[in-house]
Amino acid sequence: MAAVQTGHGGDRRLTMADVAAAAGVSTALVSIVMREAPGASDATRERVRQVADDLGYVPDRRAQKLRQSRSRLIGVTFEVQQPFHGDLVERLYPAAAAHGYDLALSCVAPSRDEHAAIGDLIRDRCEAAILLGSRMRAPDLATLAARMPTQVVARPSGTDLVGSVRTDDTAGIVAAVDHLVTLGHRRILHITGGDAPGSAERVTGFTTRMATHGLAQGARVVAGGPTETDGARAITEGLEHGEQPTGVIAFNDRCAIGVLDLLLRRGIRAPDHISVLGYDDSRLSQLTHISLSTIAQDADRIADEVVTNLARQIAGGPPSETILPPRLIPRDTTGPAPS
Repeated sequence: MAAVQTGHGGDRRLTMADVAAAAGVSTALVSIVMREAPGASDATRERVRQVADDLGYVPDRRAQKLRQSRSRLIGVTFEVQQPFHGDLVERLYPAAAAHGYDLALSCVAPSRDEHAAIGDLIRDRCEAAILLGSRMRAPDLATLAARMPTQVVARPSGTDLVGSVRTDDTAGIVAAVDHLVTLGHRRILHITGGDAPGSAERVTGFTTRMATHGLAQGARVVAGGPTETDGARAITEGLEHGEQPTGVIAFNDRCAIGVLDLLLRRGIRAPDHISVLGYDDSRLSQLTHISLSTIAQDADRIADEVVTNLARQIAGGPPSETILPPRLIPRDTTGPAPS
């Protein structure tokens, strides 16, 4: 077999022409083999694949898709700082594959806004888009929907042109309040998610449910956010102003972990002194040394529903909204209210 020169430092990407030269066949024949198209014998396919493996050749799937009339790609935007988004992405891969699609991922970060992330999906020729925790306004979502079928996750879309899959945020926060009240808590602090999707619904659900229990005077809401820093800052405010709460419901698991960290550094034990609840049931909450009580969102079902809905839209069906029930998972950070 002829050696393939890979240029300076051996870092040139191998091409089908390299495989063809090493195998003694045409580049067109290598293309047939790599695309699994008809036109080559079984023996030839085996030999070409063996040569490709020996050379370390990896087909450029994105280039292949660019040559196809359909990309079979679903674009996904996600917030890089949100662990639950990572859990969802993992489940989206098999859900998309079951419908014959691949995923193209584009992250949203403090240094990269959602519009930039969506722009990459458009340039990658994605046939449709899934936006996890989108902050886009309804008119902007409608504009995107005019270019490709779109689904948002974790919020209503606000437009009939875009479908959505979300957990019932009000039911989730009601379950959290009921859990703490059943344990005897009467002074409960809720840390909001700032401008994150679902935050406003949870605040309304919290204050309404506390009032239903006759505990409006014991309900406090402190502005927070989705990160550990937000949680630590919010619980600091909660401890330093007003009567100390016996229970805390954080916007999500990361926020709750920030609360636990601050309490630990102040010598305040959970749940002996203050019970803490998160939201999402992300992998962080399940770690043995954290064992965070939380409200679970069913990542598997969310992924299946959003891909199924999107495949229906790609085929010409109308957008749809799916609202899923949450589930309380009590662990080690909640317990009876201190006497």
